[in-house]
Amino acid sequence: MSFASTLCRAGLGVDAPAVLVETHLANGLPGFHIVGLPEKAVQESRDRVRSALVNSGFEFPARRITVNLAPADLPKQGSRFDLAIAVGILIASKQLPQNATEGYELIGELSLAGAVRSVSGILPMAMATQRAGNRLILPTADLGEASLVGDLELYPVEHLLAVSGHLHGQQRISAASEPPPRGFSPVGPDLADVCGQAQARRALEVAAAGRHNLLMTGPPGAGKSMLAHRLPGILPPLGLDESLQSAAIRSVAGLPFDPASLRQRPFRAPHHTASGVALVGGGSNPQPGEVSLAHNGVLFLDELPEFSARVLDVLREPIETGRILISRAAGQAEFPADFQLIAAMNPCKCGFADDPARVCPGCTPEQAARYRRRVSGPLRDRIDIHLQVGGLPRGELLDGLASAAEATAQVRSRVHAAWQRQLDRQGQPNARLDQSNLQEHCALPSGGRRLLGEAIEKLCLSARAFHRILRIARTIADLEGRDTIAIHHLTEAISYRRMEQG
Repeated sequence: MSFASTLCRAGLGVDAPAVLVETHLANGLPGFHIVGLPEKAVQESRDRVRSALVNSGFEFPARRITVNLAPADLPKQGSRFDLAIAVGILIASKQLPQNATEGYELIGELSLAGAVRSVSGILPMAMATQRAGNRLILPTADLGEASLVGDLELYPVEHLLAVSGHLHGQQRISAASEPPPRGFSPVGPDLADVCGQAQARRALEVAAAGRHNLLMTGPPGAGKSMLAHRLPGILPPLGLDESLQSAAIRSVAGLPFDPASLRQRPFRAPHHTASGVALVGGGSNPQPGEVSLAHNGVLFLDELPEFSARVLDVLREPIETGRILISRAAGQAEFPADFQLIAAMNPCKCGFADDPARVCPGCTPEQAARYRRRVSGPLRDRIDIHLQVGGLPRGELLDGLASAAEATAQVRSRVHAAWQRQLDRQGQPNARLDQSNLQEHCALPSGGRRLLGEAIEKLCLSARAFHRILRIARTIADLEGRDTIAIHHLTEAISYRRMEQG
């Protein structure tokens, strides 16, 4: 029988749908055709597979070869199908037993000499293979990443000959695994490096404790970027499921796998020249953008008004929904995008409009207001905490050289305790509480209704801003270990919205 079928997987966002690689050898003029919506890299596998088979000592059939990648309406990209196609030809030409690949999935690119090379997106494919109950033959270079998936038999190979020997039963490959790192060692700059700025440090702690979005406004050199880069150090480590989610997105994006940073929360800081596609993802073959690479972590946008207004406004939906759906003519791809937004900006183009110690050299109040309006109202409304970061007084700066501020480890212990209270109570951070959970967990204290009513009237708060104040107050109470919200918690939460009106 001149027919064979092998299993591989395509890439669709962070999913990996199964692809049945059907191979048929027919009489007629020799030819090699691949059908089933293959893009350029898949079409080019004809030349890679032919050379790999010949240079590995196999016979390449001088017949009409047709390879169908089913389902035919699913677009196929990349070089991951090379190994499955080559093994399919060997089975169809009776150089391997007919049922040799039963229970196996094959993934890998082939070199012209037959070496099996690494491919991107291996982790989503390994996760899908595990769910299907199959075994996976994959490049040795991808073993570490695939080993993050538990309860999966992995067979790493470096050459097509090793695959043939294993499937023939002549030289079996032992199932291998590399236990994923379980420990967590925080890395990054220490919060003790930041001199003064007690209010900003407090706001950063509150933001970390509830995963609240934060916007810092102040003159150059006030410490806004320093504070933002120290946020990941005070955040709790990723859980196992979160680690797999974040690692899968990096895998799809083709970023290198680093076991040491597996449980470290992502921190992405794109330059203000980034395009909308770079930020939210896209392309003819949709790839994850910065908002997805920051999933379960932090997206830091420095010099916020310098970003294109159209680019910034694409953040509105993922901030609310925690996901991004990319639609193209060929299909759709959905990526997770549950990130914490931290942004920093100057009060004007020159940077010193609100600095009492310096005179702004060239900005009128109207120009400063116009500069701030580059960040749209709807986007500002989605940011929980609005903070004015003033320039550091000379005395406070000099005192900071003599006495160290509170270190990251101390702040992290309080943040971790607040996170644990939230997970025990509601199973999610306070920033993600929906309307029903707000009513259950954010009951107002005596006098709280009147206080919030005055804040809504004086600050012209939207319903969204009102709910965000309640979430922040709940986080402040959690930092104090309190079961209920008190008036001073509400007062502090309201103070974080006053800058919004500036």
